[in-house]
Amino acid sequence: MVKFSVEALDIWFGKTQALKHVTMSVREKEILSVIGPSNSGKTSFLRMLNRFNEENPEFRMSGVVSMDGRDVRKIDRETLRRKIGMVFALPLPLPLSIFDNVAYGPRMHGERDNRRVAQIVERSLKQAFIWDEVKDRLHESAFKLSGGQQQRLCIGRTLAVGPEVILFDEPCSGLDPISTAKVEETMMILKKDYTIILVTNNVKQAARVGDRTAFFLSGELVELDATDKMFTAPSDKRTDDYIRGKFG
Repeated sequence: MVKFSVEALDIWFGKTQALKHVTMSVREKEILSVIGPSNSGKTSFLRMLNRFNEENPEFRMSGVVSMDGRDVRKIDRETLRRKIGMVFALPLPLPLSIFDNVAYGPRMHGERDNRRVAQIVERSLKQAFIWDEVKDRLHESAFKLSGGQQQRLCIGRTLAVGPEVILFDEPCSGLDPISTAKVEETMMILKKDYTIILVTNNVKQAARVGDRTAFFLSGELVELDATDKMFTAPSDKRTDDYIRGKFG
C-alpha cells in the first residue's frame, strides 16, 4: 500500500531549484533510504512530507505530495506533524528530565491522566530500546545521557504522540559505531508498525537498513529501486559511481 505519492514535484528556495520534477511513491511500513551528495535535494524532499519547507519564506513549489491519497497541503500542519514525526541529525532533548521529555508531547496534546502519561512514556522508551538503560533514572536530566542515548530518547519522544510515519534526517551523523548500530536496530524493528524514511550520507547505512533506496542528484531523482538491486546492479551509471565513492 502506498503511504506517500509524489507527482511532478518542483521546489524552489528563491531562485535556487532544490527538486526537479520528482515523481515517486513511499510504501507503507517500509524503510526508504534516501541517498545522494550534499545539495542533491534529499532534505528538501524529506521536509516536504511534513511541510517543514513552508517555514522558509522563499519556499515555493509545484506538483502534488499526497499522504494516504490526500494532498498534504490540505492537512492542518499540527495534525500532519502529529502523524509524521521527525528525528534530526543532532539529538535535541528538551532541558527537562528523561520522563518529561517523552511526556511533553502527550501533555501538549491534552493528556492529563498521569497514569496514562506514565504508560505512554514507558511504552515509547521501550519501543526506542532505551527503557532498560533509563528506567531507574527517569527524573534525571536528559542531558546526562550519552549522545546515542539522547538520540534514542528523541525517537521515544517522537513515538509518544502516536505517529504513523517517522522521518530520520541523518540521525547517526554524530554518533559512534555502537550507538549507530543501536539506532539502526531500532529502525529495523519499528518498521513493523511505522513507515520510515531515512536520509543518510552513509551509503553503507542505507544498504544495511533500507528496503528500497532513492538516489537523488542535483535535485533529480535518478533511481528508486529495491536496495539489494540498487547496490548490486544499479540501472544508472551515476548511481553506481556514487555508491562506489567516485564522487559525493
